[in-house]
Amino acid sequence: MLPDVSLYQHDITVDVWLYGSLARYGGDANEGSFAHLEVHLPAGSTLADLLAHLGMPTEERGITFISGQLSAMPGLQPDLDHVLRDGDRVGLFDPKSMWPFQYRHGAMMTEEMAAALAAQEDHGLHHTYT
Repeated sequence: MLPDVSLYQHDITVDVWLYGSLARYGGDANEGSFAHLEVHLPAGSTLADLLAHLGMPTEERGITFISGQLSAMPGLQPDLDHVLRDGDRVGLFDPKSMWPFQYRHGAMMTEEMAAALAAQEDHGLHHTYT
């Protein structure tokens, strides 16, 4: 009889890109303006677990994408409990790396980000962040 593989916790691999000043959290992968690394985490890990693995305080990041979907902006980070999947690509930009606000209105978003923006009075449409 084969062992029940559900009893074993499998690792996931996350493709991580750190841009701007966040590249310093990439260790040996730091290329100055960016860092690209593969991170191995236990299955069921969240974005908060990834940040802890990198040693990065969540407040230091700005725009964040998970597999091409907007998941966070400066001052709005509803993605900390987002469960990562094997093969996810996570792009973390420093707060000085912004994209024009008008492009955000049609951007694909994680469910957590869409709900957080819908709950905001301005729906996240403003030019500056604190």
